[in-house]
Amino acid sequence: MTLQRIAASLLAFASLLVADPLRADEAKFVELTVYPANAALNHADDYQAVVAVAKRDDGISIDVTNQVEWQLDTAGDIAAFAESTLHPLANGAGQLRAKLGDLHASCQVTVSNVETTNPVSYRHDVIPVLVRAGCNSGACHGSARGKDGFMLSLFGFDPKADYDRLTRELSTRRINRALPDDSLLLVKAVGGVPHTGGKLFDHDTVYYGKLRSWIEQGVPNDLEGAPTVESVEFYPPRIVLEGTGTTQQFVAIANYSDGSTRDVTNLAVFSSNNDSVAKLDGAGIATSGARGEAFVMARFDTHTVGSQVIVLPDGLDYQAPETQPANYIDELVDSKLTDLRILPSETCSDAEFLRRLSIDTIGMLPTPEEVEQFVNDRTPDKRAKKIEELVARDEFSEIWALKLAELLMVRSEVNRVDYKAMFLYSQWLKKQIDDGVPLDQMVKDLLSASGSTFDTPQTNFYQIEPDTNKISENVAQSFLGIRMQCAQCHNHPFDRWTMDDYYGFTAFFSQINRKRGSDYREWMIYNRGAGEVNHPVSGQQVAPKFLGGEAPDTKGRDRREIMAEWVTSEENPWFAPNIANRVWAHFMGVGVVEPVDDFRVSNPASNPALLASLGDHLIDYRYDLRQLVRDICNSNAYQRSTVTNESNETDLRNFAHAVPRRLPAETLLDCVCQVTENPEKLPGLPLGSRAVEIADGRSGTYFLTTFGRAKRESVCACEVQTDPTLSQALHMLNGNTVHAKVQQGNLVGRMLDSGSTVDEVLDAIYLRCLARKPTEEERQQIAQIVGDTQKPKAELEDVFWAVLNSREFLFNH
Repeated sequence: MTLQRIAASLLAFASLLVADPLRADEAKFVELTVYPANAALNHADDYQAVVAVAKRDDGISIDVTNQVEWQLDTAGDIAAFAESTLHPLANGAGQLRAKLGDLHASCQVTVSNVETTNPVSYRHDVIPVLVRAGCNSGACHGSARGKDGFMLSLFGFDPKADYDRLTRELSTRRINRALPDDSLLLVKAVGGVPHTGGKLFDHDTVYYGKLRSWIEQGVPNDLEGAPTVESVEFYPPRIVLEGTGTTQQFVAIANYSDGSTRDVTNLAVFSSNNDSVAKLDGAGIATSGARGEAFVMARFDTHTVGSQVIVLPDGLDYQAPETQPANYIDELVDSKLTDLRILPSETCSDAEFLRRLSIDTIGMLPTPEEVEQFVNDRTPDKRAKKIEELVARDEFSEIWALKLAELLMVRSEVNRVDYKAMFLYSQWLKKQIDDGVPLDQMVKDLLSASGSTFDTPQTNFYQIEPDTNKISENVAQSFLGIRMQCAQCHNHPFDRWTMDDYYGFTAFFSQINRKRGSDYREWMIYNRGAGEVNHPVSGQQVAPKFLGGEAPDTKGRDRREIMAEWVTSEENPWFAPNIANRVWAHFMGVGVVEPVDDFRVSNPASNPALLASLGDHLIDYRYDLRQLVRDICNSNAYQRSTVTNESNETDLRNFAHAVPRRLPAETLLDCVCQVTENPEKLPGLPLGSRAVEIADGRSGTYFLTTFGRAKRESVCACEVQTDPTLSQALHMLNGNTVHAKVQQGNLVGRMLDSGSTVDEVLDAIYLRCLARKPTEEERQQIAQIVGDTQKPKAELEDVFWAVLNSREFLFNH
């Protein structure tokens, strides 16, 4: 530890002795907020629920809706406010003011069209009721074959067909316009007759009322003229609750294409990604549970939105550590840890740092000489210098070429991708990293590539996977982190993507064509200028459309070029964060979004501010991979120990401590070969090559397969397996890879023959494998094994074998 770090530690310890920890019983309210900030009542039967949230100086949030003093300040009686809900009385504007002690907050109130009532809408009332009640879920009538003779589209993705089934099938039974209360749709929902789904609601609920009014009004169909839902807001956006059983009311508001808004709290579907921490009931009330973090969500129409909920124990004493952040990463990570009242682990030792960094950046272990030199170096910035040295090495490019090859499924395919084309593709990827080509430029070149699979190797991206639908799915998942597969058949149940989005994006790839080149192994990829995608429901042609964006003018241009420009654009909200998240996950063992290729509202980032900042910095660096790697590796977050404390031992998503990770298959084999000095003969490569250099995803060895090498059959990040298995343990213990390499490398024998002592051999083994020397306890145990043997080659080779089988060797820590 350097003198500066010793001094910092002493100062931090001293601060703990003199500083008074923040106590909950001494906390005071410092902020009052009313949600929503603007309430628009658009019709006589409109309403808007309002909540007030107070924040204490210790960060705790409290629902004070029933505690504040409310006053409706208007020029006239434009609205009534009762039971925390606004109801319109007359057109006009004013403010709803809230007062809590010395704190004030307000909500702007606007009332219009009180002379009219809003008719029941099939699109915006009936379908939401069916979704809310679960009628069109996969377990009920939304299943592929329906339920009990009644079929609905899953979550209402095909409202036109649903309307026909509701109003045309079982005429006068399912819908009875003359006697609405006798409609089977209502009778079953209230449990009037046997219903497989059970009783869904009562007669006096808003759900029964809306369905009955719709039937009574003649089942109007407003699919053509009704405004569409453009977005949904969910309040409060973030809360910190204290204790078990504390509640917070949430409010959901829909924004429509005609500019109107609507409180849809009683129509949205609520859920939580962690019920044990915060459970959200049907009324939108969250109840706190165990300590931790949850993301509560509201789904309405095709939109899913969410809010972060942090739950802390009652009366928790906490003193934030006085550590100096190394960069913006630490500022954001430490801020989140403070919110969660989690203390970070200490900084790892120099030896641990060097081993971790070497494995992560170049896929190799540091040599004994490198370890001793680094540990004995007293230069304050030696870690930053080592990071700079390793990211400049050629092995860094090999590691990232491998990761890109896994992402892009680089492999040979019979009658489609010859080994030569595949090899050239792999080499193209490595050259891009070697030359420091910006990642956005590399992806743009890849997605817009045309020409020969030999002369323009990146065209193999379209040859490895020829199916148009799969291409669009792969592009979205690889470069945007969006899994669109669900939307091919129905609207995504947990994200914003619809079938229209799916086929609009697929249309960008519908004009790709292929033909044989002059060499039978060569293919030509080009834009044929024709070819459309038809929507499977309507049968109509779908114009190319950016995900969540506009439909561009593609006339006279290769659609892929337009798509590539959009994907890599700075305005694209997914590209930079997705790339940055993948880089972060490589070094930290877990992504800010995890899985790294599943960006959606219902799978939120553990630290949204960190994810956004990583993406922004990547853009500022002009997509320089090495610069982002420098930021991550220089951070305190990366350099923390794997040793946990009481507050962070169960935390795996907030980077309070380093996460031990089993070495990837290729890196593990390379490290075994490195420390034993016995190279592996790999398929298609000369003796002495590294496993990370294997170009073809179809090639490999039994060792690599056993330890989870990606088959490159899909773009899913889950293809690379690093979870320990029994077969891996058995192969390390009983297989011929480790034992044979120890013997054939003959490191122990050569050292003993040169006159090295037992202790010197032990030091070499441990420094090679673990970047440290054996402890005194380990030396004593080994001494008992060696005994008085004059030349204990077999005994020391057994020790070597045991070290290679240890978790300390198999894991990066």
